[in-house]
Amino acid sequence: MKHFLSVNDVEDIDALVNKALQFKMNPLVSQQIGAGKRIGLVFLNPSMRTRLSTQIAAENLGMKAIVLNVNQDGWMLEFEEGAIMEGSSVEHIKDAAPILGTYFDILGVRTFPGLKDKEADYSEFYLQQFIKYAGIPILSLESATLHPLQSLADIVTIEELFREKRKPKVVLTWAPHVKALPQCVANSFAQWINAWGKADFVISHPAGYELDEQFTKGANIEYNQDTALKDADFIYVKNWSAYQEYGKILSEDKNWMLTRSKLATTKQAKVMHCLPVRRNVELSDEVLDSACSIVTQQAGNRVWAAQTVLAELLKAK
Repeated sequence: MKHFLSVNDVEDIDALVNKALQFKMNPLVSQQIGAGKRIGLVFLNPSMRTRLSTQIAAENLGMKAIVLNVNQDGWMLEFEEGAIMEGSSVEHIKDAAPILGTYFDILGVRTFPGLKDKEADYSEFYLQQFIKYAGIPILSLESATLHPLQSLADIVTIEELFREKRKPKVVLTWAPHVKALPQCVANSFAQWINAWGKADFVISHPAGYELDEQFTKGANIEYNQDTALKDADFIYVKNWSAYQEYGKILSEDKNWMLTRSKLATTKQAKVMHCLPVRRNVELSDEVLDSACSIVTQQAGNRVWAAQTVLAELLKAK
């Protein structure tokens, strides 16, 4: 594995999932693989679970993790080629990234979309600049379009909990939110579940919230949430803004919030969310505080997902 940016960098999803579950049983089994190695974690936007889980994962492998919050701990970066730097940016990525490449063995980068220019966001320009100039493996800690570490942890959680000899029905359902959010978690979950191929996968959302087909192809799209939820084993709740009418909020229908009563037609479905969650907007308290919620277990598995990917990147060096 040269970089970890999407499911396309993975040869065998099941092998990664099994490795993650092995790490969960024995976190320090490979403590020497990262001895004497360093990972830099560069954040262009805030993080809690991604930052902490990756730091813990690195430590479990014997690595030293150093965090850089860009524009807080360092100079404001410029990314545009040929920029005349007379504004607020102080250092160009062409100068900063090669230095980071000499300091670290792996570089984790977290970027975020502007939700104004679809073409720019979906080009992954900022992430690609780090890949171009750093010269070392790049680990996506979330990008403008995808969140692969989250998606791997999601599949680990499903695999860990589902023991029946059939495919689980997994439903990704849109939820309302107070502001426009990116499509990255939804895109990534769809991409990974489809590539995994071990679930009956349904995506449910109001009209106008269709995601990019490059990520959803293979999933069933259902505009009626009640129909989608019937016989579900896992329900992944997530908001995203429109893709075609890029970045817009097209619906504020509060009826899309998942409540306890909506679980009645499911197969005692487990409820997932990547967190942070807006309580009683995206998900009701009665769901989040019930036994059907697995959001804490899901978040805990972020450590083992990150540890597995780091071990693979180290092995490839």
